[in-house]
Amino acid sequence: MRIHYVLLHAYGMGGTIRTVFNQANAMAAAGHDVEIASVIRRRDTPQFPLDPRVALTTLVDQRDGAPPDSTARRVWRRLRGRIVPRGEFAAHYFTERVEKAAIDYVSSVEDGVLVTTRPALNLISARRGPGGAVRIAQEHMNLATHPATVRAEIARHYGRLDALAVLTGTDRRDYQRLLPGTPVVCIPNAVPDLGGRRPAAHENRLVVAAGRLTAQKGFDLLIRAFARVVEEHPDWRLRIYGSGAKKAELRKLVTRLGLEDNVALMGRSDHLPDHLAEASVYALSSRFEGLPMVMIEAMGHGLPVVAFDCPTGPGEVLTDGVDGLLVPPGDVGALAAGISRLIADEGLRRRLGAAARETVRDYAPDAVMPLWENLFAEFLGAGVAP
Repeated sequence: MRIHYVLLHAYGMGGTIRTVFNQANAMAAAGHDVEIASVIRRRDTPQFPLDPRVALTTLVDQRDGAPPDSTARRVWRRLRGRIVPRGEFAAHYFTERVEKAAIDYVSSVEDGVLVTTRPALNLISARRGPGGAVRIAQEHMNLATHPATVRAEIARHYGRLDALAVLTGTDRRDYQRLLPGTPVVCIPNAVPDLGGRRPAAHENRLVVAAGRLTAQKGFDLLIRAFARVVEEHPDWRLRIYGSGAKKAELRKLVTRLGLEDNVALMGRSDHLPDHLAEASVYALSSRFEGLPMVMIEAMGHGLPVVAFDCPTGPGEVLTDGVDGLLVPPGDVGALAAGISRLIADEGLRRRLGAAARETVRDYAPDAVMPLWENLFAEFLGAGVAP
């Protein structure tokens, strides 16, 4: 079958990009004809591995003079398109030119399956998509995280899509309530090579976390929690992997709390699996999530997880006390207590880590990709939404 994925910036970093690359690679390996269309391009090469059988095309090349975000936002206010609503997290990218390029591409797809991957692109597909292709929208964030302006447009237009795919059972129920009559399916993200990951030894006095350095990921909360951990366990260290806009702010917080010897911002790494295997605990401090992919990768190494039970994701994957520890969202003291509990009990670390490796089997490609293939085949066979 012919599958067209549309990403805002296939050359960037982020969980959605990595997930779509994983899907595209798996579909190409299964013999399907796969294309990824990148609406914009600001780098020379992709940041994630891409199967050479996957065609990668660019709609708007911004390598020579993409404006800074602040400039882009001002331009968007003057020359914004007519479909992408204010409040969409990437709205400032969608100038009139960028939105038109996305509309032109979506309108040109006349066969196979068209898969869009964020609200801006989903709305373009819903309102300007072709009649000949099956239109599947992916939502990588839970409904409540979208501003009211975006939720209103979702409610108004997503019903024109053939189906909406979400990551968790909670997401499915929320979107079904908003979109009665629209097929909403739950398909989790797949994580490659889970079975081949090196098991953590649980011997190093090291806690790890990873993600973009943004407010969403809550690393400010994690650093404050670790300040309490250090009071009881001064020989333990926290390493945070990732890059982002909050880096300077987080460095200042580390200094202000006197944690320079215990907390390190490691930057982005191409060897994250090795770093996860070196650790003994994984901490997730997000204020909200879609489906926390790095947490699942850490579980594949047999790492026990302490996570905020934030909407949505951690509680959809973990069972508290069985394969990880869930603590109340935003509760710094509870996060510190959970980390300290695992630090003090190596037996508990090993027991939860072993159970975690079993849990993540459900997120292996051979478990997830048939769900996508069956969904696409069902719609292509029927020609219309069921």
